[in-house]
Formats: sequence, C-alpha cells, structure tokens
Amino acid sequence: MTEFEKAWAGKDSGIQEKVKEALKPKTQIRGRIDGAVRALDLQSRKLDIALVSLKEKDKHYYNKIVDALRTYDRNRATLYANELAEVRKALRSINQAKLAIEQISLRLSTVKDIGDIAVTLAPAMSVLRSVKGSISTILPQADEEFSSISDLLSSILVDAGQMGGITLNFSSANAEAEKILGEAEVQVEQEMKEKLPSVPTGETEEIQL
Repeated sequence: MTEFEKAWAGKDSGIQEKVKEALKPKTQIRGRIDGAVRALDLQSRKLDIALVSLKEKDKHYYNKIVDALRTYDRNRATLYANELAEVRKALRSINQAKLAIEQISLRLSTVKDIGDIAVTLAPAMSVLRSVKGSISTILPQADEEFSSISDLLSSILVDAGQMGGITLNFSSANAEAEKILGEAEVQVEQEMKEKLPSVPTGETEEIQL
C-alpha cells in the first residue's frame, strides 16, 4: 500500500498532525515557494532544450558561411552571416535568462522566514519580468509560464506582507534585479567568446578549418 493509500485509508496515525501543520500560514507559504522553485527549475530545463537547438543552428550557419566564402560567394556568405547573428542574439538572450532564473531559484531555496521573503521575492519578480520580455519573441510559449510563476510569487509576497507587516523597498529590489541580470550578462558574454568561433570574414587563415 502506498503512502497516499495509507493516508486515504486513515492508516497513517500522524495524518491529522500533518494536515494541521500544512494549514499553518508559514508552511503554506513555504510550500508555495517550493512550488515556484520547481516551476523555475522546469523552465531552466526547457531553456536547455532550446539552447541545444540554437547551437545546432549556429553550427549550421557557420558552416554555410565558410562554404560560401570558399566559393567566393560573398553575397551568400553575408546572408548566412545575418542569420548567424540572429541565432547568436537568441543564444545570448536565452543563456542570460537561464542563468538569471537559476540564481532566483537558488535564492528562493534559501528563504527561511517571513523577513527573507521581501528581499528575495521582489527582485525575483523584477528579474522574471525582464527575462519574459527578452525571450517572449524567441520562445512565445514561455510567456504564459513565466507570467504564472510571477503571479505565484506576487501572491506569496502579498500574503507574507499581510502576515508579517513587511514593506517593500522597490529601489533596492530593482537594484538587486539589475545586479542579477548584469552578472548573468557578463558570464554569458564571456562563455560565448570562449565557446563560439568568430564569424569568418573571408581571410584565408580564418576559413581554413
């Protein structure tokens, strides 16, 4: 018999105590925060899938540029270079979004009490709005999912405010959000420079791969 079946059948002697504990406001908020963390981790995995696809496209267009330059077809090379530029722009945005939501997820996981909520959730919501705006045109299907997570965090923040009388410092929250996004941007730029080849320009030494 599964744990669920035991609880349903009343065989778990501590079920009433567990229910009472779950109904406590603090526990409810903790559970909702954990749910937000799981949702963010799921989005991170989805972004990983999108990144794999974009990296394949990057490789495809890069090779097309090289082939075009080897046949001295600069017009075709320029066309593929423009496509590659768009792919790398998308790669940059999604990588930055992924790093940012991973940072949010980590911070939410460390929330211990009501006092932590204001300083953690407010910047998280600001980051999510920015992330949603940056990738909504690349991954339209992610827009609704990020909105749902943001709504969940907002409701937690409101409930925590009613319970603990906390006040928000929006200036501080926005500054923290900018810090998170800025750190992610710097890391992404460095990784792209290290991992992606520069675009060939037609010079012999650059296309002899």
